[in-house]
Amino acid sequence: MKKLIPLLMIACLVFASCGTKKSGSKQVKIGIAKIVQHPALDDVEQGIIDVIKENGIDAQFDLQNANGDVNTAAQIASEYKVKNVDVAVGIATPVAIALSTTLKETPVVFGTVTDPVGAGLVDSLDRGKNNVTGMSDAIPTVEHIKLFAKITGIKTLGYIYTSNEANSVSSLELVKQGCKEAGIDLVTQSITQSSEVKQAADAIINRVDGIYLTTDNTVFSAIASLVDVFGRAKKPIFSGDVTAAKDGGIFMASGFNYYKAGRATGDIVVQILNGKSPADIPVRFMTDPSDSDLLIDLDAAKACGITVPEEYINSANMIFENGKLIEK
Repeated sequence: MKKLIPLLMIACLVFASCGTKKSGSKQVKIGIAKIVQHPALDDVEQGIIDVIKENGIDAQFDLQNANGDVNTAAQIASEYKVKNVDVAVGIATPVAIALSTTLKETPVVFGTVTDPVGAGLVDSLDRGKNNVTGMSDAIPTVEHIKLFAKITGIKTLGYIYTSNEANSVSSLELVKQGCKEAGIDLVTQSITQSSEVKQAADAIINRVDGIYLTTDNTVFSAIASLVDVFGRAKKPIFSGDVTAAKDGGIFMASGFNYYKAGRATGDIVVQILNGKSPADIPVRFMTDPSDSDLLIDLDAAKACGITVPEEYINSANMIFENGKLIEK
């Protein structure tokens, strides 16, 4: 009987070590794919990577860019399936849909998806769906438009959106609601790829007093051309993405910090790597005031003949003036 004791102790140690093994004890493969490359989505990607590293997880990152093509997004999803990644992250709606459609066993985390329910990624914001959960970048579009109209006095608003992006189409309904509540008219122009942004801007510039931009990734990937068209016409732009306004030319921008959004998405990945089921993780939103930024471009305001009330200048944490960005 005494000879059995050491054997039993060894067996217990073996089983104990297997049961307590954490994600940090071996290298994990994490696929991170974004729909296009632009500063906001790059910040999301970096935030995800930083949080995972800070949690001591030994990870190999497979970074992919779909270049605005849904077919490429589907190919990336297939590659992740062959590579057997431990978690796949889709930044923006088209990529997230491609991953969730292809990967049925692998945990899928979406980042910066405006309407995850409408996109079919989840059935409820209260929990994930099967192997899918993530973070929404829904912004207060209605409030943005009402504020834009109040400060500028515009009567007709322009809106350019990508017709094959679910988040852009769902945002259109909020833009319509915002215009209705603000008592202004709306002129829309749809596109399917970034090369059409300048053409769309040229098509509506003489029919609108200003333009509102939601978090449309295709539009923002060619934002410089839109800013140029509206800048020459001396008509204001309001952006729901602050990142795009940091180089100047956009009168006003209000939205959450995309790096922080990436960190929030990374937190979800860490939870999954530590054993939590995606189905048990609710959709994450950026609701804390510290998560948001407000930028006012006084150069653009002057060019457009707009006087910005002092209260908004004081509440902004970023001011663009004399060709320079000042962060408070």
